[in-house]
Amino acid sequence: MVQATRLADFNNLETAAVRGQYIKGWMNGQQVPGYRDEDGASPESTTPTYAALKLSVDNWRWKGVPFYLRTGKRMPKKVTEIAIQFKEVPFLMFQSAAKQANPNVLALRIQPNEGISMRFEVKTPGNSLRTRSVDMDFRYDTAFGKPSTDAYARLLIDCMLGDQTLFTRGDEVEASWRVLTPVLEAWDAPAKPDSIPFYEAGTWEPVEAELLLNRDGRRWRRL
Repeated sequence: MVQATRLADFNNLETAAVRGQYIKGWMNGQQVPGYRDEDGASPESTTPTYAALKLSVDNWRWKGVPFYLRTGKRMPKKVTEIAIQFKEVPFLMFQSAAKQANPNVLALRIQPNEGISMRFEVKTPGNSLRTRSVDMDFRYDTAFGKPSTDAYARLLIDCMLGDQTLFTRGDEVEASWRVLTPVLEAWDAPAKPDSIPFYEAGTWEPVEAELLLNRDGRRWRRL
């Protein structure tokens, strides 16, 4: 799959890749400094603290399905997850509720609170044709009475056992760099201090990252 992965648009980078840098803001009720105000940081630094990408996978299974990736620092919470948003069906049973219906989402939580959740639409009780989103949630710690083993602990054990099952192969790493290198080269070019988009600490992304999805009629998942 990695071999078939590519940036959505190499010729128009701003529609497929967005970087950002946090400025001062509020987190957990406390004001925090911007990146350029941190110890050791240049007041004109263009170092990214946020990145969002739109990728495509050119194989029969995933052709036409967009993949959106984002990561950053000083965001409202630390979370790692994979969210799969289902396509809209061609026919909506509750036509009057179509405007308020949200797409179904399957979320795989890597950290924290490892588990799986499914959000889908159901009809509310009563005669009115209204729907609302509900969640089915599985968490390892509540299901088994204890938190799951730290991922790095598992990898260290596999190292000692010589088990490479969960490790990334060399050709996969090289293929990943092939996808990212054009973006990194463009971002490494000399730039003016005000050329990088900014976002407040304690928020999810710069406006430019919102536009990345809005162009496709989508929006980032809020946690």
